[in-house]
Amino acid sequence: MSAVWLAARAAVRRRRLQTLVIWLVTLVSTGSLVVALGLVDAASAPFDHAFERLHGPHVVAAFDRGKVSDAQVTRAARRPGVEAVAGPFPQATLGVPRGAADFGLGGEITVVGRSGPGGPVDRVDLWAGRWPARPGEMVLNRQRDWTADDLGRTFRVPSGPKLTIVGFAFDLSHTADAWVTPAQMGALHPTGRQMLFRFRDASTQDGLRAELSGVTAGLPRGALAGSQTYLSLKHRIGSNARAYAPYLMAFGVLGILVAVLIVANVVGGAVVSGFRHIGILKAVGFTPGQVLGVYLLMISVPAVLGCALGTWAGNLLARPFLRFVFSGPASGVLHGTLGIAPWVNLLALLGMPLVCVLAALGPSVRARRLSAARAISAGSAPRAGRALGIQRRLAGARLPRSVSLGMGLPFARPARSALTLAAVVLGVTTVTFATGLAATLSSYGTGGRPTYDVTVYVGAFRHGTEVRPVHGDRELQALLGSLPGASHVTARSDDEAVLAGSTQVVMFEGRRGGPSLDSVLTKGRWMHRTGEVVAGSPFLRRNGVRLGDRLRLRKDGREEQVTVVGETMDTDDRLVVGDWPTVTALMPGVRPIAYHVKLRAGTDRKAYARAVEAADPGLFVQPSGSNSVTGTIVGSATALTLMLALVASLGVFNTAVLNTHDRRRDLGMLKSIGMTPRQVTVMTVTSMAVLGALGSLLGVPLGIAAHRVVVPRMAAGVDITLPPSMTDVWHAPVLAPAALAGVVIAVLGALVPARRAARLTVAEVLRNE
Repeated sequence: MSAVWLAARAAVRRRRLQTLVIWLVTLVSTGSLVVALGLVDAASAPFDHAFERLHGPHVVAAFDRGKVSDAQVTRAARRPGVEAVAGPFPQATLGVPRGAADFGLGGEITVVGRSGPGGPVDRVDLWAGRWPARPGEMVLNRQRDWTADDLGRTFRVPSGPKLTIVGFAFDLSHTADAWVTPAQMGALHPTGRQMLFRFRDASTQDGLRAELSGVTAGLPRGALAGSQTYLSLKHRIGSNARAYAPYLMAFGVLGILVAVLIVANVVGGAVVSGFRHIGILKAVGFTPGQVLGVYLLMISVPAVLGCALGTWAGNLLARPFLRFVFSGPASGVLHGTLGIAPWVNLLALLGMPLVCVLAALGPSVRARRLSAARAISAGSAPRAGRALGIQRRLAGARLPRSVSLGMGLPFARPARSALTLAAVVLGVTTVTFATGLAATLSSYGTGGRPTYDVTVYVGAFRHGTEVRPVHGDRELQALLGSLPGASHVTARSDDEAVLAGSTQVVMFEGRRGGPSLDSVLTKGRWMHRTGEVVAGSPFLRRNGVRLGDRLRLRKDGREEQVTVVGETMDTDDRLVVGDWPTVTALMPGVRPIAYHVKLRAGTDRKAYARAVEAADPGLFVQPSGSNSVTGTIVGSATALTLMLALVASLGVFNTAVLNTHDRRRDLGMLKSIGMTPRQVTVMTVTSMAVLGALGSLLGVPLGIAAHRVVVPRMAAGVDITLPPSMTDVWHAPVLAPAALAGVVIAVLGALVPARRAARLTVAEVLRNE
């Protein structure tokens, strides 16, 4: 075994290029695979772990207090399918003034009367202070990444009691915004009864609906005011991970295929170019099994190192990536469980080296079967060129002789050329897919059409002091539209409301001055009449709402019925947008918080911002920026594409080196009859450029197909549907770089070996022979 190890170590040192190629390709492939599989696992695992640790409710149900009693709800929960239940808890919906934003509250909040954070269902994480013990105390629902500075502060309920904040807790299922003692709820005038259920059949939405229907079957009609399942919450929390995972998985799979092809090519070339070495090993007593071991070890050493470093790099990159993906309502609880699962690391550390060894097995078995005499003679005897017939035909095409000779060279080693071609095809596929992905995301980032240029917010901070505008609402909109460069102004209000009969808070956004410039309508139509709204795809899908459905929204004791007439591409699953009369019908005192301004072409944004601040110092101007999610995807996809293109170029580099080594005698003969160094360079580069052109021809359609498979799945991850204008991106400006990618990869990979071959002298070749 020591002899095999020594021979393999010597081969690794001697073949530095091949060792570098294998190490790099396994590093890139393993790193991207670890991040991709980690995201796939993280789309559900962290939530599942936190949910089970807190014994969360499968269904949060709100019952109408006027239609059902505590005793009726308690009796209804005693059915075979119910595993555990908590409640009923009195529930009230309170309007909160804007000044309560200091407490992390705003709009309307849900308050529940509960005697403690524990219980058989929904163990609330009390992370600061204590639970309310008497009337006049409350606990706020906040994540751990908040500070506890507000402990002891008081909160005045509008037309109600004054409450002191005695603790902070976090509830993953968000059953309430605040908790008080049951005795306190009488002063808050509760309108509902909250029940928390855990069911034995909780694997599907249909199963949960069936279980809840069984519970409510004996209750008065309309007793169930609203409900929310844990699967909807899980889907919402994991949506970003599901958006990132498809494209990362695509890069991981492409990386593995490139690794297999290049490893097989490297080992095959090492066997062919190392015939003399194989013969010498066998002549000095190495058995066929030991020769096989030498070549497998030669591959395993850089593969294992590359996989180990790739796994480490994948874990390192995954941490900030996962934190970015899971930044949201449950981040405080989930971040403690985020990370790459052990099975992912184990699969990468064991699976990728195994893939490399299997890819190397075929060429290594060939080395094992060679006899010593045949190997030594094969290493020194001249070989007839298989490409001579093709080169003779190409010579009649009136091409320069160096070009015709180069075009025929790939056919001299068809197996090696096929593996190199496959690596180039995958490289072109990657470039094409990434180009299309960037074009789609660029179109998505701008909403598929020109968006607004600046946002003007009402209120500004000057030297630590808040400054309010001196102009009124209508005056501000007119003022902003009259400043030089402005072409269109849309006023926007953002206020929270509650879906009647549930605890779900929606962001009811009002628009005045036309439809939003930053929204894209995918189905239905825009609002035409008072009482009509549009909503984003995530809101509709996660709440089971269809176009034409009616919703009842509640705010400060008022209720209004609205009809959903359009579906937009907004990703906010709480967003409902209405025109100004619809919003003011529910919230008469609503005021815009911002104005979106579209500027004329050529207008300087900074100049417009200075004009706004000069006209009213109580305004703050923010230019529209790029989308952070799309920027992250495009940036990471570009980095992965460059790495895989580099790896494919190294595969071409390896093939060009091996071809040059195999044809040293031929190069010497060609130089002896007058071929110049420049012609040698052209011949060598042409031989790889042919493979590059074929790679582009085959890789571009594969990249387009990958784009059409992966991009819709990314959109489905965040519950949106992309319009055709964002997926049909394959036009000449986009296809041009992809079509040239194969030739660029091949030429870059072949250039250095070609120049090295051009510097060979006839005397050097003959001396080596």
